[in-house]
Amino acid sequence: MSEHRRKPPQPQGGGRAAARRAGQQSSGRRAAPTHHSASGSGSGRRGEERPVGSRAEARRAAQRGGGRRRAADPGAGRGSGQPPKKRFIDYPRAGKSGFRRWVPSWRLVTGTFIFFFAVLLGAVGIGIWLVEVPTAQAASKTQKNVYYWADGKQMVVSGGGDLNRQIVPLNQIPSSMQNAVISAENASFYEDSGVDPMGIARAVVNMARGGATQSGSTITQQFVKNTYLDQSQTLTRKVKELFISIKVGTTEKKDDILAGYLNTAYYGRGAYGCQAAARAYYDKDCVQLTASESAFLAATLNGPNLYDPNGGYGPSADKTANQKRAKARWAWILRREAQVGRMTKANAEKAIAKGFPNPRDPRVATNKQGQIGYLTELADNYIIANTGISKSKLDRGGYQIHTTFDRNKVGQLKKAVEKVSKENLDTKRARDRYVQFGGASVEPKTGKIKAIYGGKNALEHYRNNADYTGVQVGSTFKPFVLAAAMTDGKRDPQGEREQPASQRTLVSPSSVYNGDNKLTLRDYNGEIWRDKHNKEWHQRNDGDEDKGRITLRTAMQYSVNTPYIQLGMDVGTDKVRDAALRAGLSKEQLSEITPSFSLGTSAPSAIRLAGSYATFAASGQQAEPYSVEKINDKDGEVYNHKEKAKVTRAFDANVANNVTDVLENVVQKGTGTSAQIGRPVAGKTGTTDENKSAWFSGYTPQLSTSIGMWRVNDKAKSQKFLSMRGVGGQESIHGASYPAEIWADYMREALKGKPAKSFPAAQPIGEKVFGNDASPSPTPTEEPSETPSEEPSETPSETPSETPSESPSPTESCDPLDIRCNDGGANGNGGNNGGPGGGPGGGPGGESPTPSTEPSGDDSGGIFGGPTGYRREQ
Repeated sequence: MSEHRRKPPQPQGGGRAAARRAGQQSSGRRAAPTHHSASGSGSGRRGEERPVGSRAEARRAAQRGGGRRRAADPGAGRGSGQPPKKRFIDYPRAGKSGFRRWVPSWRLVTGTFIFFFAVLLGAVGIGIWLVEVPTAQAASKTQKNVYYWADGKQMVVSGGGDLNRQIVPLNQIPSSMQNAVISAENASFYEDSGVDPMGIARAVVNMARGGATQSGSTITQQFVKNTYLDQSQTLTRKVKELFISIKVGTTEKKDDILAGYLNTAYYGRGAYGCQAAARAYYDKDCVQLTASESAFLAATLNGPNLYDPNGGYGPSADKTANQKRAKARWAWILRREAQVGRMTKANAEKAIAKGFPNPRDPRVATNKQGQIGYLTELADNYIIANTGISKSKLDRGGYQIHTTFDRNKVGQLKKAVEKVSKENLDTKRARDRYVQFGGASVEPKTGKIKAIYGGKNALEHYRNNADYTGVQVGSTFKPFVLAAAMTDGKRDPQGEREQPASQRTLVSPSSVYNGDNKLTLRDYNGEIWRDKHNKEWHQRNDGDEDKGRITLRTAMQYSVNTPYIQLGMDVGTDKVRDAALRAGLSKEQLSEITPSFSLGTSAPSAIRLAGSYATFAASGQQAEPYSVEKINDKDGEVYNHKEKAKVTRAFDANVANNVTDVLENVVQKGTGTSAQIGRPVAGKTGTTDENKSAWFSGYTPQLSTSIGMWRVNDKAKSQKFLSMRGVGGQESIHGASYPAEIWADYMREALKGKPAKSFPAAQPIGEKVFGNDASPSPTPTEEPSETPSEEPSETPSETPSETPSESPSPTESCDPLDIRCNDGGANGNGGNNGGPGGGPGGGPGGESPTPSTEPSGDDSGGIFGGPTGYRREQ
């Protein structure tokens, strides 16, 4: 640079001019302004660079010049200036406009997928690494359930091993059993890693299409669930099952996993493991199972309650449906074995051609003898139906179950039954064979089941006679008719069939009805009632006796049928049904609604009958019968009945007290005199047609008890109720005989030491009405027109105005526990015009049946309808 262009140094001075001169000196030649500098910081003159003395001073000058950041050069990156800074995630996309700016690039999509897959893989890896597989020995060890009496003393230790569990090595499990289970449950068992995502997907799709049911879980997953985990259906449990299954699948031998699953799976009938199942169904060791038998046992794994050909509990399980399901599943498994290469097609078809391998009838798989077996079964059924604890979970054990059962009363009831049996029955006599007793005792106001009698021995007679049996109750049903008459009233003969309460007349027990024999049944409006064959019916009384015009009180006293069947027509059998339900009977145990419904064609259990009479004892307050107070496990209380207990108002107190007053008269002066025990008692006798069952149900203010008696060979292939004529050397058996005698013996002991309490006084109720055939004059008396016999019979019959056809012979295939089975009334069962759900004929009260081919009624499970069907959780 030439000297003549260099300016001499300027004197130092302050201010902006000095700074400008200093900057000009240090920067040498002044650069020409450009359009870039013109758009600078905004301080100084447009198009002129701001001179500074040093870098630091330049920075300070720039800061003083303004806080606005220099805008980016719109031409950057396009051939002029510096390129823009690159972003790690180019989204929204730079250099794009419109919707393309928001469309991710393939690089972004691929990177995102790889990122999340890596995160998921890492999470799974960490989960598998963190999860610990419990030792199979500790996890699969079954615990015991401990049952306690109401007083807190231990009743019995049960559960787990008591339910017939036997572990056997894989070499003792035949290959046919292994092949059947693998084919049905997890055909890729030996190839998969413990989890089969495709299998789960196939199961979902198959079920959506309505195809054969297949499990989405592998055998490894089911083994893990049975061995290490509980049966809850939570997300946490499912994730844990998945992780443990993967770990077990990679660390355990396949044969060990298969053996573990076959030994822990539940096959029904209390059998855990294939060895116990082989004994329960075929009474042989597992190693002796045929290919056909193995296929059936594999079928039960899909839901024992629904695939046991003998039937199960709940509305979805019965013999017919179970047999159909079992045979279809059995045949499918055999063909499935051929399909996956574990059996030849020829052998599969050969096994199917030989027929279904019917298992033997169930046997109780516990060592709970005598009444203990019935008590624990009743408690178990209640738990499964009401607490949310599944059967499989309950059978695993570990619960402390506190029941309502009074050990003294249970022993006293058993003693009373055995005393009467020993004194009167001799099994060497043909007529005394197959006699059955059932009974139950319920506490009014609480519903606690204090005692039951389920049969001679739970190991010999496995059906609980205190629970549902299909035995009709006869005239013990009449109190519900009277309660309906005093609650809803008699319909106005001139009105419509469905009449409001304002058009009805409440009925007093002093109301008068015609008690003559062979009374023509009439509708509420006075018209003669006719059945579907247009035949009228003439109701019969006990011994064909004419009782004349009598009050409802006297008709109940001597169990006269004609007034009460007519009263049911006047009030409406639908109202009678409603009264029975409000009292506590189960809808499933009521027969079809027809005129004879009022005479007791229904078959409630002894527990339900005692519970409904307890409603009258409690002045109309109804409490649902129950058998379990509370349940604890190792973590504390898991159920307490107090949280669910409720008492409802079933009847007005005066209605219930009037029913009690009428039933007191039955015991004091009528058919129930043999039930007198030296304290106030109300009760009713009941006997069914052809003397096939007899009942006495009665109560004091402290306790309600029902005793039933019938005759059936429970071990016969084709069972049916048999007549009790000649039993004990007596011409016939009535509720006033052995049932009332047992009731009295038991109640004396059960109430010993407790104060004798009187029932609340009944106040006048309703109006004195007259039945259709009962003229107001002459004035009826409180006594019957004829003196009743010593042992009043309750087996009247009826004769239609036109001669009916003869009653059909008993159907040998009818099960007495199936009230839907029609045998023309021979078994206490019937159709629409005979027996339960029949016309006036058939069923309790001594009504003679008329033939019918239409089924009626509905089978019922255990107490409260029985436990719902349970299926293996997937």
